[in-house]
Amino acid sequence: MRHWTDDPVLQEDLQAIAVSEQVDWERLKGKTVLITGATGLLGGMLTRALICAGEHRALGLKVLALVRDPEKAKRMFSTFFGYGLELVKGDILAPPDIPEQVDFIFHGASVTASKDFVDHPVETIRTALDGTVNLLQLAREKQVEGMVYLSSMEAYGVVDPEHYNVRETDYGYIDPLQVRSSYSESKRMAEGLCAAYAHEYSVPVRIARLAQTFGAGISKKENRVFAQFARSIQKGGDIVLHTDGSKAHCYCYTSDAVLGLLTVLLRGKSGEAYNISNQDTYGTIREMAEMLIEKYPESGSRLVFDIPEDANQYGYAPTSRMLVNPEKLNALGWRAQVDLPNMFDRLIGSMKYSECN
Repeated sequence: MRHWTDDPVLQEDLQAIAVSEQVDWERLKGKTVLITGATGLLGGMLTRALICAGEHRALGLKVLALVRDPEKAKRMFSTFFGYGLELVKGDILAPPDIPEQVDFIFHGASVTASKDFVDHPVETIRTALDGTVNLLQLAREKQVEGMVYLSSMEAYGVVDPEHYNVRETDYGYIDPLQVRSSYSESKRMAEGLCAAYAHEYSVPVRIARLAQTFGAGISKKENRVFAQFARSIQKGGDIVLHTDGSKAHCYCYTSDAVLGLLTVLLRGKSGEAYNISNQDTYGTIREMAEMLIEKYPESGSRLVFDIPEDANQYGYAPTSRMLVNPEKLNALGWRAQVDLPNMFDRLIGSMKYSECN
């Protein structure tokens, strides 16, 4: 298989996706796939993986990556040009100008930094709602074969702690007057837009509710908790918690998530939602930190609590516990493969290479 990257962990992940039999690859033969949010973690992995699989399987696949910063995209995908990848400069807040036919869409563009949900709630909401309308309109005009909206487990809100094993029909509480709700409430409403377009205009859109996802190839600017923990272990620093660490939920490795998204696209039902999560990773933030300290004793890292009077300044989601149940997607043939210790092994291994540092 072609050598795509100097990061051996990322290279191995791309190869694993390309050879996976979980995906109906022939459905993508000769097709054009549009990806928004293509320079984000999952959008970037999707873009790389589709190009890699297209080349490996001779699919004649074209990937259109909608990006706001073409120079950043050129750096990210420098070895992928010439194999079906094209950049489209644009912003989802304006209807994208794409004259050619589009067969499939992954809509992943979103505000993702927790602090931005608090500092820029209007932009968070507008990006979710106006951007999703623009992509749904495009899907309708192009009469696409399929579309996936990348939603989040945060669309469930705060669930009953006695009923924390959450399936696609279970919903908790979101306070719309809390500024931090700009993300979760707009994700929920964007899902409603998808269902409305599926019902009224027969747009074949599915919804993927993703658990927190991480893996090889993260940006050096990534600041979510998994990246903070991994850098602490890598540099021998303390793992610092700004909460009591009691929040509990699930995670998913990037290559598993990509295979899940492709399964939702090609086997999911229009207008329906699917959880993408490794339920075996369920645990608290504190337990995750303690696992890493025990797993990497040579780091010398300790667990330290530094809880501010106003934790809202960090944009953290409300403390809750939620096991995002993936049984509906499992029934379509998808299975998560990478457990939490290996997720961190692979993440930390990948961070040693220049494109992630």
